[in-house]
Amino acid sequence: MKQSRWMSLVESIANVVVGYGVAVVTQMLVFPLFGLHASLNQNLLIGLVFTGVSLVRSFFLRRVFETLRLRQAVSSSSMAACTTNPVR
Repeated sequence: MKQSRWMSLVESIANVVVGYGVAVVTQMLVFPLFGLHASLNQNLLIGLVFTGVSLVRSFFLRRVFETLRLRQAVSSSSMAACTTNPVR
């Protein structure tokens, strides 16, 4: 069964919100281990920056893989045409 566009949007939003929360909590736990001390506001801002970078990366990779999928589909359909309609 195919996912609706609405549910894809809901999933994407949930992924970003959860990812942001995980990033901020991880920073608050890991930064002090490296001698970095950031306030809550700084951690929230750093989390936003990394979330933005993650969104751009995710979008870019999704477009690359969609392009590869389309090329493969075109290539597969061309190969199918060659095998079903051989040139004599």
